[in-house]
Amino acid sequence: MESSSDAQVLKMKSERLEDELKKLGLKVKHHEDNLRFLKSEIDSIDEAILDKQVSLGRCNSKSPQDSTVNNLQVAEEDTLKSIMKEGGSAAALICQMKYHYSVKALKVPLMKDILGIVATLCRVNDDNLSRLLSEYLGKETMLGIVCRTYDGLKAIERYEKQGMVDVAFGLHGLGSSIGRPPQGRFTVFCLENLRPFSGDFKPDDPQKKLELHKPRLPNGEQPPGFLGFAVNMIYLDHMHLSFLTPKGHGLRETLLYTLFSRLQVYKTRSDMLHAMPCISDGAISLDGGIIRSTGLFYLGSRENVEVKFPVTDITSNLPIDIRDMEEEIKLLKWRRERLLEDRKREEILLDHVKSLFSDKKKEMMEFSAQWNLTQQPKNSQLQLVLSKPNYSS
Repeated sequence: MESSSDAQVLKMKSERLEDELKKLGLKVKHHEDNLRFLKSEIDSIDEAILDKQVSLGRCNSKSPQDSTVNNLQVAEEDTLKSIMKEGGSAAALICQMKYHYSVKALKVPLMKDILGIVATLCRVNDDNLSRLLSEYLGKETMLGIVCRTYDGLKAIERYEKQGMVDVAFGLHGLGSSIGRPPQGRFTVFCLENLRPFSGDFKPDDPQKKLELHKPRLPNGEQPPGFLGFAVNMIYLDHMHLSFLTPKGHGLRETLLYTLFSRLQVYKTRSDMLHAMPCISDGAISLDGGIIRSTGLFYLGSRENVEVKFPVTDITSNLPIDIRDMEEEIKLLKWRRERLLEDRKREEILLDHVKSLFSDKKKEMMEFSAQWNLTQQPKNSQLQLVLSKPNYSS
């Protein structure tokens, strides 16, 4: 027979194991309750989105916009054709995958994170302005790939030990599979990592334009010929207007603000030069003048712009109730994405706690078997815990 002190030690260890197992069981129940709540919330949001989409469809059917839609489609096709002419560019490959290999593209993870090409994400209502803004940005930027997250960026390209590009991975491997590997360097904008505009939006503006202070000359007057800021003269269609990053920022305050910042637009070159004291982030004029930044002038004859923004009559004439419903759907979708992220985290935590529970239960069973060899009286509490099918007490 073991001494009373040994029995006491065994009893204390038994109680400790039992207590730890109960605590783990409560943690399992906590995460399971959280997952049930998140599922309920996601289901509720899915129903709300569906209801609003049905209502939106009814409203749209009463608002004839066929002419505007057709004009926009033609303008977009022209932009796509100009991109496709850029031979071995990464942008041409992306467009080809999206519009000629759409079924295959849906199965490629990196394509799911790519929002589009800079030139295809924006609209303007004037051909001259389109050419000027496109020339200001330059072809390399216009052909830039826009991805949503940093994980999406990492899926585009990786490197071998010597720093060379792995041509069998990501976009390079995808291009090779259809006989169009991308050539040379290309620009990628990662929306998740762009620093957003920190100010406010114009109140009640359906396009979510940025609230920027108009330039003022030293005498306090607004410079003559000032037409506005380029970042607010770009229009976003409803799909891109509703896009939000994981942190809740839209395209205008991330991508467009990164591209144009506070670029000012003037009627004439003379107006632009007269306003130089109040130009901080560059300016353009409708007759071809370009100041890239303070002291940096872009001179010479205007270029023949090969890739430019689509041009169409995009003045929003949607009824207020339609715009409100679209905004509500956008916010619901953003909320759903955040809940899905929460659910994923809870599932990982639940799996981890279940693993700990399983290990602790195994330890307790081994201890129980060992104790039974030396103890005649059974520990009823220990056997009760081990016989419970549920995690929680």
